[in-house]
Amino acid sequence: MILIGVTGVSRGCGQLRDRQRGRNSEEATMIVSVTRSGGFAGLTKQAELDTSDQPDADRLEAAVRELGAKDLGTGRPQPDRYVYRLEVRDAADVTHHTVAEQDMDATTAWLLDRILS
Repeated sequence: MILIGVTGVSRGCGQLRDRQRGRNSEEATMIVSVTRSGGFAGLTKQAELDTSDQPDADRLEAAVRELGAKDLGTGRPQPDRYVYRLEVRDAADVTHHTVAEQDMDATTAWLLDRILS
């Protein structure tokens, strides 16, 4: 199960265009922060990614938007497993997600790996 502080990730409807990708300027910026904690050693790793700087921004943003609609299990930590906390900031709002390692699907695993690498 994903715990969501604010449901959904809403998108703005600005009129300016991003010339590189032909998208609305408000949609061109999504910043995703990830904190991974737990694991065998109990170490914490953090990373932040601005999707507007990425060549695969559309895929990243689609994976982030899908998080709110997924049922990824219990969300409860297990011994020696990771727990991921995401903060998504876009033009309209801030959304929080918590995902336990054992509850991830392939798209969520790709997203978290992409941000943390």
